[in-house]
Amino acid sequence: MNRKEWQAIERAGKLLGLGDRATLGEIKRAYHRLSKQHHPDTAGKDRGAEDDMMYRLTAAYNLLMRYCNEYRFPLSRPEGDIYDAEDWWMDRFGSDPLWSKRK
Repeated sequence: MNRKEWQAIERAGKLLGLGDRATLGEIKRAYHRLSKQHHPDTAGKDRGAEDDMMYRLTAAYNLLMRYCNEYRFPLSRPEGDIYDAEDWWMDRFGSDPLWSKRK
């Protein structure tokens, strides 16, 4: 990911009021809580501002969901579970005849 994408993810997290580490459930709960609060149907006279806020909340939620769906691997190495690079490769692509050493 490049710097702009990381900055967009950080802005989305701040908009939804999330910490540095948020679970998928926390993201969903934050979005639902804020969307109930800022939904245009529940707004009083300032409906335009609520429309804008809902667009921003929905865009932030969709960005975070896309990020969570694309990156299913852990972003940090688990303690005690150290892979050799060749072992890691063989675990994932070892059965593929194009990439494996076995023919």
